[in-house]
Amino acid sequence: MLTVDKMKELGCNTAEGLGRCLNNEMFYLNLVQMGLKDENFAKLEEVLKNNDLEKGFEVAHGLKGVIGNLAITPLYNAIGEITEELRARKQIDYAPLLAKIKENRDKFLSEL
Repeated sequence: MLTVDKMKELGCNTAEGLGRCLNNEMFYLNLVQMGLKDENFAKLEEVLKNNDLEKGFEVAHGLKGVIGNLAITPLYNAIGEITEELRARKQIDYAPLLAKIKENRDKFLSEL
């Protein structure tokens, strides 16, 4: 079960995330679950397989905002890396960056 303590242990800034939720732990944890299950994670992988860097940036930037507002710091940092590469429309292999996002996300999903 994902708890605020477990999130903190995994490197999240739970004080910041909770503050955005008026310190309501249940509300915060529900939002975290929704954020971790966001369909845009799959969409990001799909658009990058199609080499659509414009849409990739759009999707990554949106995910960065959601995860950032929830203060899921390790995942936010991983999404931030890919967002900046996509912002520059770099023609690179995005697989390692996607793997880093998946690895970080899976750490949290395994606790649900």
